[in-house]
Amino acid sequence: MTFITAHALTDTEMDQLDDFLYSDYVSEDCLDLVGVHGLFCALNISPSPLDEATWLELVFDGEPNWESDEQKQEIVALLKRYHQSIATNLYSDGEIELPCELSLDANDEEDISPLAWWSQAFMEGVFNQEEQWFGSKPEEEVAEMLLPIMVASDLFNEDDINKIRDNEKLCAEMCSQIPELLIDLYLFFHAPEK
Repeated sequence: MTFITAHALTDTEMDQLDDFLYSDYVSEDCLDLVGVHGLFCALNISPSPLDEATWLELVFDGEPNWESDEQKQEIVALLKRYHQSIATNLYSDGEIELPCELSLDANDEEDISPLAWWSQAFMEGVFNQEEQWFGSKPEEEVAEMLLPIMVASDLFNEDDINKIRDNEKLCAEMCSQIPELLIDLYLFFHAPEK
């Protein structure tokens, strides 16, 4: 068993986590698996780790109504492994596969596309540690690297971002760059200075 697969969740465990995140045990604003992936990518790229209690609160939007201590331990253990599997992929320069299509097209049942939702959760992780993201490196450079995710998130109303969103071809091109961009961002913050 390699280090990369050591932390990876099985399909059954992913289903278990997904079911819990959609259950009545959690807030309506709790993240789903797509959102959790986005948040965990941002937290693992961040120059400084965020403590577990804080990121659990971001995932659940508060504290779930746990059925039992056993349930809490099981779900938290799954989230910790999911967090660690993303960290391991980034560290090993492995390709990060997003749990959604790299497109901003929403289907009929969705208000926004899964990629926009992923990007919003990613930006939530950035906003939560804004000082760490923009304090240690040139702010313009960080913002430029984050641009495709900012565009996909639809959280920003600046003219230049709106122009990109209105240009379907450019927007699609930017969305397609996001998995590669995650590795670039990780190296930007974590690779040793030459």
